[in-house]
Amino acid sequence: MDGLSVVIPALNAETLLAGALTALGPGLEIIVVDGGSTDRTCEIAAEAGARVLAAPRGRGSQIAAGIAAATGPWLLILHADTRPGAGWRHAVASHRTAPDRAGYFRFVLDSPAAGARRLERLVAWRCRVLGLPYGDQGLLIHRDLLRAVGGVKTLPLMEDVDLVRRLGRGRLRLLAADAVTSAARWERDGYLRRSARNVFCLSLWFAGVPPRIIRRMYG
Repeated sequence: MDGLSVVIPALNAETLLAGALTALGPGLEIIVVDGGSTDRTCEIAAEAGARVLAAPRGRGSQIAAGIAAATGPWLLILHADTRPGAGWRHAVASHRTAPDRAGYFRFVLDSPAAGARRLERLVAWRCRVLGLPYGDQGLLIHRDLLRAVGGVKTLPLMEDVDLVRRLGRGRLRLLAADAVTSAARWERDGYLRRSARNVFCLSLWFAGVPPRIIRRMYG
């Protein structure tokens, strides 16, 4: 897909990264920015044809490094445990007529659990009412718009919330495709406990607590 660069921050993501890279498919500039993995993350990325960079650990720092290295005018920021669903290329192509807006995918978990469906509905409400999509929904943005709002800050956590808040609801658009995210964290911690922790961390962010402190609680 001409003019699109995909930036993926990764850290010890060997079990999930291959799925994301496979779902993206050929013909893309894909930049995997590693934050110091001790597993086969870098090897898997290279074997799939991605460009692999190293950056200081922290999604903000890693994403910023990937964007600086990317060549396309359009950027798709994607987490390593998230894969774009069917029809994502068509959704991206349709959105590229609106360079003054950023796009995000529908949040879907790869689990049949009832808790997953409840969380998906909650996230849809959060995006629709509060205008707060998170990084695990992907973010499609034109480089000029990203530059206009100040770029991606080199934060260890909450870089996604920081960016979408600067964009504002009026410059965000839901794309007609899914972002399928691993449910492993929720199934490990429990859907209620994990979601409550995320809300608590978000509350700390809005209260002005430094992201480096919030990261310790995030897990």
